[in-house]
Amino acid sequence: MPTLKDHILLYDAECPLCQAYSRAFTTTHMLDDNGRAPYQEFLPSCPLIDRQRAVNEIALIDTTTGQVSYGIDSLFKVIAHSFPILNPLFKNKPFAWTMRKLYAFISYNRKVIIPATETTNHTLQPSFNLRYRIAYLLTTVIAAGFILTHYSNLLPFPGASYREYLVCGGQLLFQGLIIGACHSKKRWDYLGNMMTISFVGSLLLLPALALHASPPIATGWFLFVATLMLIEHIRRTRLLHLGSTLSITWVLYRLALLILIIRFR
Repeated sequence: MPTLKDHILLYDAECPLCQAYSRAFTTTHMLDDNGRAPYQEFLPSCPLIDRQRAVNEIALIDTTTGQVSYGIDSLFKVIAHSFPILNPLFKNKPFAWTMRKLYAFISYNRKVIIPATETTNHTLQPSFNLRYRIAYLLTTVIAAGFILTHYSNLLPFPGASYREYLVCGGQLLFQGLIIGACHSKKRWDYLGNMMTISFVGSLLLLPALALHASPPIATGWFLFVATLMLIEHIRRTRLLHLGSTLSITWVLYRLALLILIIRFR
């Protein structure tokens, strides 16, 4: 597998996701061992690069020509050099357009998908894109609602097909009002993190769903996953420097729903 030499991929050192896939390029020798660098250290000394774009979209610099690629084009260039057979696919306009949208969807939400454990006050921060954040929230609501709708059939209190979508959407609205009243500037970051927890929690239910677990086992697994979600919710609110109020209201919302479901099933 040929290595793309004389190139440097600039990644976000505060993004675990960015660190992981940029490291994968060097460990698999798709890039040289020194073929990646954090943009926090590199950009201040490189005035020829569009700094904000490099923060939003990972940049690949050709150190011999000075040519710079951004975003999905950077990834295409690295991958196609090692796997030339993929070149026709990457040049396909509908595929490239779809992947650009997917890349932007992930990149603009990367801080809420996998939050950094430590952040700096560096001036180079990703731009906030409300359109992609709303798209992310709606996607996770629909995905979590879909899985929970099927999982509820394993529980002693199955509900209507629309119930779980209302639960997830209601959570978004309820917690949005709380965070808006307490910490309005962090509203979208908190909601993104919260829906990531809900989505990942729903994914953890898939093994029991695939095995068609009995109601007692399905209920026990559901409670175990809910506990993990609470722990992760507390961790993420601390990373955002938010108080315990949001975690308390998050639990109260679910307890109220559980009581209503049991009472009116």
